[in-house]
Amino acid sequence: MSENLQQARMASVTELAQELIRRPSRGGIDDYGPVLGVLEDWLTDRAVPHRRLYDDAGELVGLLVEIPGGRPGQWWALDACVDTAPYGDETAWSFPPESGEVRQGWLLGRGSADSKLAAAMFCHIAADLLPRAADLHGGLAVLLDVDEHTGGFGGARAYLADEAAARPAGVMIGYPGLDEVVVGGRGLWRAAVAVHAPSGHSGSSRTVVGAISRAARLVRLLDAADLPGVDGGSGFPLPPKLSVTSFHGGQGFSVTPDLCELNVDIRTTPAFDAHDAETLIRKAVAELDAELPAPKPTEITPVASWPPFRLRENEQPAAALLTTAAEAGLVVRAKTAGPSNIGNLLAGEGIPATAGFGLPYEGLHGIDERAHLAELPQVYAVYQRAVLDLLRAG
Repeated sequence: MSENLQQARMASVTELAQELIRRPSRGGIDDYGPVLGVLEDWLTDRAVPHRRLYDDAGELVGLLVEIPGGRPGQWWALDACVDTAPYGDETAWSFPPESGEVRQGWLLGRGSADSKLAAAMFCHIAADLLPRAADLHGGLAVLLDVDEHTGGFGGARAYLADEAAARPAGVMIGYPGLDEVVVGGRGLWRAAVAVHAPSGHSGSSRTVVGAISRAARLVRLLDAADLPGVDGGSGFPLPPKLSVTSFHGGQGFSVTPDLCELNVDIRTTPAFDAHDAETLIRKAVAELDAELPAPKPTEITPVASWPPFRLRENEQPAAALLTTAAEAGLVVRAKTAGPSNIGNLLAGEGIPATAGFGLPYEGLHGIDERAHLAELPQVYAVYQRAVLDLLRAG
């Protein structure tokens, strides 16, 4: 690509990202129609084939771009979310969250890092491939999800459930960060726990162990639970982790409540999976109910479970991304992340995924979110080359 053409392409990517940032799309808060409308108009103007994705309830959850190759082969996917985290305290921002302004080389606003700039970049890559699609194997899909920050991943689920869509051999997710390609992540097992007890007056002469006291004892048992360390034999570099993330019970002052509810989040590994996590919780609950009996046993309601995942560095699509990044002169390491991400959902479907390589950033999910644009040509070239290498391989 000539220097003039490259400059024009990067300017176009930035302009599209600016338009996306200026359409608020906070997960579970804003209407997604305006932000998806910007993408639909852009894709339609360039004759890039795309269609809307809906969930089982008929709600719009994303767009799917599909570029079929002219030769048989595997399909690969690029994925970027265009919904965002909330703004938080807007008075703490030094610029409007929906700014979209470029200032001193930074693209400003919510979604600039996660992940509207990646969405703009991936749409341009799809448009670039369209004229040469006949010579490529398989095909390229670009998933533009608007149900990611809710944790529902409705766009990804609708894509995978769509019988008309080719199932991808692998997915590259456009989370930001220039120094790492995320090739794995801990899984999770989550549950809501309801702790019961007799209710009563807080001033009663009768001694009652209330639900809050029983729940506090359960928290202490969970905090003291014996979790394994890193399992060197599995090659997975992180240990499991347990957190009590929510604790609710009671109202006012004069009543000892009969119910206290907890949320428990356990990050799992290949050596400590969802079954192990549930067993640990059930053991702690059984100990609580034996130590501090109540008329009704403690209830455990599993909420979510994702497996851990980790790609080998020579496994696609990680290999293509790492190789092209190195060829572009970037020093990039493969990383297994502590938090879970959409790669875990894909791993549960047997689809390998990378979940992070993009521009340097600041303020992700916080105040003054911004992405640094100087590295955009390199990042764009790495993704474009990785996609071409995969589609030429057949």
